[in-house]
Amino acid sequence: MLTDTQLERWLREDLGHHDVTNQVPGDTTGRLVATEPGVVAGLEAATAVFEYLDVDICACLEDGTVIEPGDELLRVEGPTRAVLRGERVAVNLAGHASGIATRTRQAVEAARAESDAVRIAATRKTTPGLRGLEKRAVVAGGGDTHRLDLSHMVMVKDNHIAEMGLEEAIDHFEERTSFATKLDVEVETVNDAPRAAEAGADIVLLDNMTPAETSDAVSLLAEYEGVLAEASGGITCETVADYAATGVDVISMGSLTHSAPALDCSFRTGE
Repeated sequence: MLTDTQLERWLREDLGHHDVTNQVPGDTTGRLVATEPGVVAGLEAATAVFEYLDVDICACLEDGTVIEPGDELLRVEGPTRAVLRGERVAVNLAGHASGIATRTRQAVEAARAESDAVRIAATRKTTPGLRGLEKRAVVAGGGDTHRLDLSHMVMVKDNHIAEMGLEEAIDHFEERTSFATKLDVEVETVNDAPRAAEAGADIVLLDNMTPAETSDAVSLLAEYEGVLAEASGGITCETVADYAATGVDVISMGSLTHSAPALDCSFRTGE
C-alpha cells in the first residue's frame, strides 16, 4: 500500500522548494498515452499521485493490459497546476513499471513456448524504495514475485555455505525457521543439487549453470518428491526458453527488474 509519506517524498523530490514552472491557472484534462507497444503497469501508483493532489481520475486501464502506440492509459481532470505537478512523477512511475511488465511478459511467453508449467520469477534485485511497484509490475506481466523480502523464505546462498558448509548451513537454518517457511538452497554444481535435497531443501536453486548442466541437475532431483528445481543466474529473455526446456519448475531473473528499459509514454493536457 502506498502511503502519503511516500507520495509526498516522490513529489517533493521533483517539485523542490519553489515550483514556478507549474504556476498555471485554470482547469484542464490530462491523458497518459503510450508511444510504444507493451504491457501496462504502475497505474495504481500513478493514480495515487494525482489523487494526493486532489486531481480526479476519469479513466484508467487495468494493469497487465496489452497496449499499442496511441492507447490512452489514464485520464485525469483537475486544476491545471495540480495536474502538471503530478505529471512527471506519474509518468516516471508508470513508464518504469510498464517496462518491467513488458519484459516479464516477453520472458513468460518465451518460456511457455517450451513449458506450460514453468514459473518466471523476479528476485530481490529491485530499486530501493520501489520494490512494491516493481514486484506488482512483474505480476502484471504474468510473472511470480518470488520472496518479497527476507522474511518470506530462507535462502541459503554461497556465502552461507562458504561459512558453514552445505549440510551444516541447511541444518542451521532449519532449526531457526517455522514449519511454514520454505528453505531455498543455492548450489553451483550438478552434484550438489541432490546433496541439498537430501539435506532438507524445499527448493534447490541451480545457480549460473548452463542449460545442459541444469537439465542434468533436474534429472537428479526428480527422485526427491516435492523438491522444486529453480534456475537462476544471468538468464535473459534470449536464453530463458533454453532453461525452460530443461524441466525446471522456476526460473528467477534479476533482469526483469534491474535491466528492463522504461516503456515510453507521453502526458498530454488540454485535449
